[in-house]
Amino acid sequence: MTERADPWAALVALCVGFFMILLDTTIVSIAVPSMVRGLATDLNAIVWVMSVYLLAYAVPMLFTSRLGDRFGPKRVYLAGLAVFTLASLWCGLAGTAEVLIAARAVQGLGAALMTPQTLAFITHLFPPAKRGPAMGLWGGVAGLATITGPLLGGVLVDHLGWEWIFFVNVPVGAAGLVLAVVLVPDWQPRNSHSFDVPGILLSVAGLSLLVFGLQNGQHYSWGRVAAPVNVAEVIAAGVLLLAGFVVWQRRNRREPLLPLRVFANRNFSAGTLTAVTIGFTMTAMFLPLVIYVQDVLLLSPTEAGLVTAPMSLLSGVIAPFIGRLSDRTDPRYLVIFGIVALAAGLGLIALMARETRTWWVTFPGLLLCGVGTGAVFAPMSNVTMSSVEPRLAGTASGIFNTARQVGGVFGSAATGVLLQARISAGMASSGGNAPRALTDATRETILLPVAVLLLGIIAAAAMRRPAPRPAPAPAATRA
Repeated sequence: MTERADPWAALVALCVGFFMILLDTTIVSIAVPSMVRGLATDLNAIVWVMSVYLLAYAVPMLFTSRLGDRFGPKRVYLAGLAVFTLASLWCGLAGTAEVLIAARAVQGLGAALMTPQTLAFITHLFPPAKRGPAMGLWGGVAGLATITGPLLGGVLVDHLGWEWIFFVNVPVGAAGLVLAVVLVPDWQPRNSHSFDVPGILLSVAGLSLLVFGLQNGQHYSWGRVAAPVNVAEVIAAGVLLLAGFVVWQRRNRREPLLPLRVFANRNFSAGTLTAVTIGFTMTAMFLPLVIYVQDVLLLSPTEAGLVTAPMSLLSGVIAPFIGRLSDRTDPRYLVIFGIVALAAGLGLIALMARETRTWWVTFPGLLLCGVGTGAVFAPMSNVTMSSVEPRLAGTASGIFNTARQVGGVFGSAATGVLLQARISAGMASSGGNAPRALTDATRETILLPVAVLLLGIIAAAAMRRPAPRPAPAPAATRA
């Protein structure tokens, strides 16, 4: 039996799962103080709760995008959503930081199975001329989910406990499974891929060692991890393995995990680098902000979440309009505008942060951040993916999403290291004045993603308006 897919209904169903997995990249940040107390652990362990999710999310995505090409994006998406939902239940039941870290890794793997399929479906269901509004909805969901995490997390932590930031995923995941089964077509690209096992092993080992060394350097005082290995050697091993990964991808003539030829496309290369800087910023901005509003301004988790609510609302409202506009104008100018607004907002927060109990000092900067996140996701995704040949859409989707998540991994790790180092230094220089030390550490740490966004502006400026492609015939799918 043949049926024609309703593209918007399918996209809405996919966005339920996409919203949930992006929500979990930031919802944990608002619960950091509660989790430190509830699990009787330290800040470094809770930073790992965030980073291991991003790492397990990012590293397998090049591989999971191939799974969608081989077995069908719908089937891989449903498998990922089931894994994510069950792992969320495990996270909520975890009684120690170690168990929670393991459960978050499994949760990240479920997210990695889902995300490439969402973007690949957009390129399949919508012709290029009508893809802007679809990317606008996708970008709106991405921006809204990323910013909504602290608000929802604050309410759940205050009234039910930190465990409920994970339990809430269970009914949402179940609803998402039903919607996807009913509304999403069983599209079968039927591309028979071989799997680059050496590439998978090199990328997983290299990224894991690099992130472990960067994030735990402060914990080990940048010295010995375990005899005879020290932090510098762990980081160097990660860099060497990643260099080996790139060399192997260049030499692998069959089907490399990361086909370097896709980077010959200027828009795709520039868009991917831009995505790295956005991913870095979206994870790097929340940890210092949450520490500041809860431990310096003494706001409850719910109040801290409410502080970010206008940013969330503004981002969600702006994104669909920007998505439509990206079809009618040069998208790179929209991307640059979004990045500049995001950087300006973070800079304003750093400038206005004080050791006072007035929440409004963060408000103007957060509004600018909302404008920036609402403006950047849709045109960035549109210009990057619209320039890719249709036969490389699945692979390109995996690379693009991996780049954003790898940026998030490094943002989480780098921010955790810098924040802990600046808090320690501030406590020593201020004679134990915690509010002053935390405020200074927050201001200095928030400037890190601002510096990274400057690279994003340069990358976005290198983009070109995509050349229009002829619209493909409407896709008929097998029920």
